[in-house]
Amino acid sequence: MQLRTGTRTPLVRPVAPPARTAVSVEPVTTTTTTTVPLPLARPAFADLEGLFVPWEAALVPEPGLVVLNEGLAEELGLDPDALRTPRGIAALLGQDVPETTTTLAQAYAGHQFGQLSPSLGDGRALLLGELTHRDGQPRDVHLKGSGATPFSRGGDGRAALGPMLREHLVGEAMHALGIPTTRALAVLTTGQRVVRDEVLPGAVLVRVAASHLRVGTFWYAALHGGPELVARLADHAIERHHPQAAEAERPYVALFEAVVEAQAALVARWMLVGFVHGVMNTDNMTISGETIDYGPCAFMDRYDPTTVFSSIDHGGRYAYGNQPRIAHWNLARLGEAMLPLFGADAESAVATANDVLATFAERYERHWFAGMRAKLGLTRTEPEDRALVEELLELLLARRVDMTSAFRALSAVLRSGDDHDPAWARVVEPTASAPWVARWRARVAAEGRSPDEIAAVMDRTNPVHIPRNHLVEEALAAAVAGDLGPYEALLAAVTAPFTTRPGLERYAEPGPPDASYRTFCGT
Repeated sequence: MQLRTGTRTPLVRPVAPPARTAVSVEPVTTTTTTTVPLPLARPAFADLEGLFVPWEAALVPEPGLVVLNEGLAEELGLDPDALRTPRGIAALLGQDVPETTTTLAQAYAGHQFGQLSPSLGDGRALLLGELTHRDGQPRDVHLKGSGATPFSRGGDGRAALGPMLREHLVGEAMHALGIPTTRALAVLTTGQRVVRDEVLPGAVLVRVAASHLRVGTFWYAALHGGPELVARLADHAIERHHPQAAEAERPYVALFEAVVEAQAALVARWMLVGFVHGVMNTDNMTISGETIDYGPCAFMDRYDPTTVFSSIDHGGRYAYGNQPRIAHWNLARLGEAMLPLFGADAESAVATANDVLATFAERYERHWFAGMRAKLGLTRTEPEDRALVEELLELLLARRVDMTSAFRALSAVLRSGDDHDPAWARVVEPTASAPWVARWRARVAAEGRSPDEIAAVMDRTNPVHIPRNHLVEEALAAAVAGDLGPYEALLAAVTAPFTTRPGLERYAEPGPPDASYRTFCGT
């Protein structure tokens, strides 16, 4: 592995924001309180000169609040009622921010389908500032669809309502599943029309994240600023996300190791629930270990490692089964960007980076295998567990079985003591699966716990509700047409993913068996 070289291009330079005279938000109603609806602090990223351009959100003609994540608002110390006011809506759109903050378009590079794009950046997004979560840690508040920036590359900088609602829905589902993720605080309409393959209502997403530092941010720093800027960025990442690395003998190596660990754990969690990210470019891999960018993502119904949903992934680079390998590839690119921080001797630095990279497979395997054992109700590790897991996955693949339903139905088999339990029989043909079920039940019995106790734990591990693709499309189509009912019902189901409730049976059912589902980036 070696750092790719080339002609270094200049750091980003300040550019004057566009004049803000074309349109305006609705008048802000004067109230008796002076409370700021969105009391943003200056983003710490603003100290990293050379990695951003100060910029302002475009004004919108007819702002409207579609979705407000009240739970997240309260976690951030915000008043949901204040955010619903005209002033609150203006703040969410970046029109009314404290004078002490600076709104920024961030710069980053990215390997898109393996090919380096040296200057990407926030082409339709802005970092507004920071809020403090109730856990005491800072959170970025970031807009998506807020207008053109110097990084737009000819794009209009806008976003459509459907994709922004998808990001909110899937992000909340991932959060409920316990998977690290960015989250949406709000989705707002702009009153504008966005032209894609069709004319769509414009929208802005307000995204909250531990930060927006990406592998691509490090590549941009390496290409455009050199080792000094990479070091400043690494210091920021250590302070922000991996403070334990500061105490290590070699802090930058410890940072790299921490990111490798975070991403190994994250991708393992994706794989355990059948999540397909769809666009694992290096600009979509965070240093924090959060899932980011829900463009062409989807959840797999029938278990198949070759599953691809993205309409532009013609070669299957980002297929479900390829995700661990791609994560490892992306982390190698991070190692390349950080090489100057690992030592003055190039050969030694490469060896150090490769030593850390070599741990990814073991780390991923440890997280994934522990998760799989938990899904099967196993707490101890026995020699036969590996074969038990692999044989089940082979059975699901051969029989074209819905992954989520199969794992959920196993707890019913334990409770009933019947290898032909109706819940299992609806998912997998009992005769074909009987030998495996018998071995699994014998292995579970060796745990020394009651079947009901194990089944209860499994039901807290294996979801009954995920964002089923056919239901997502149904809900988004209705929402864009003005009916939020199906969207809100689906959101309620997927944000309580482990709970079976009467009347929600359809939300647990997979889509049509022969459905060909495609997703799009939504840009």
